[in-house]
Amino acid sequence: MFAPIHPGTTRLLYFSRPQEVIGVATVSAVLDEFNRRPAAEAETELLACCAVPDWARAVAAGRPYPDVAAVVAVADAALRRLHWSEVARALAAHPRIGERPTGTGRESAWSRREQSALDGADRDTRAALARANQEYEQRFGYLFLVFADGRTDGELLAAARRRLGNDPGTEREVVRDELRQIALLRLSRLLS
Repeated sequence: MFAPIHPGTTRLLYFSRPQEVIGVATVSAVLDEFNRRPAAEAETELLACCAVPDWARAVAAGRPYPDVAAVVAVADAALRRLHWSEVARALAAHPRIGERPTGTGRESAWSRREQSALDGADRDTRAALARANQEYEQRFGYLFLVFADGRTDGELLAAARRRLGNDPGTEREVVRDELRQIALLRLSRLLS
């Protein structure tokens, strides 16, 4: 969705779920700077959005982009093409839900922000989430990944419990979509 701000500038709204705005980006100096960065620097910035080097290279290779919508379209298409081994690599860069990352980088800061609903969670909810994480990892063999931004601690716990009932094939598709939503949110933050 585009809305003119003033001549030469456009505002773009991103949706993670139908009718839910997750970010606003302006075509501005931020995109111009991203377009001008050396490829290695652009790729490093993109890896904070999704820790898959081939994805970061593909998005960086599409520069220069005329607007943020074009970046998002290329990023989204590349995310949808990820092989499971690449998804698994990206999962390794994410903290367990409920475990606050301690790093100082952009990715850690974004994870803390995305999981901020858990800051006020009580001890019982935290313990239940830790058990759900453990059960999930035993069942599926990888980290429970969920788009946590804007969701309550109760919603996150309910999602973990609900997804434990998925068969492995279904859960892989759910994980792919959760990763895609997280990466696109982070990309919108990077470019805004």
